[in-house]
Amino acid sequence: MSKTPSPCIDVCKFKRQGHCIGCSMTKAQKSMFKKLKKESHRQAFVEMLVAQQKTLGRYKHWVPQYLRKCLKRKAKPVAAVRDAA
Repeated sequence: MSKTPSPCIDVCKFKRQGHCIGCSMTKAQKSMFKKLKKESHRQAFVEMLVAQQKTLGRYKHWVPQYLRKCLKRKAKPVAAVRDAA
């Protein structure tokens, strides 16, 4: 299995109070994820992001896109993502 891929789904429009309309990350969160090397930290970040999306609302489109990305990269999705599906 490969490492947990970035939550970015290549929309990158920060129109919701600084949050991307595709994945809900802020610009600071995007650069923070890129710096995460430990797999456990990457997984924890994705779990935090799923919780953030639930709080912000209107991110149901992200889960199927991210699952597709994980499948393409042969990465096991984080449990929080599988549960949200």
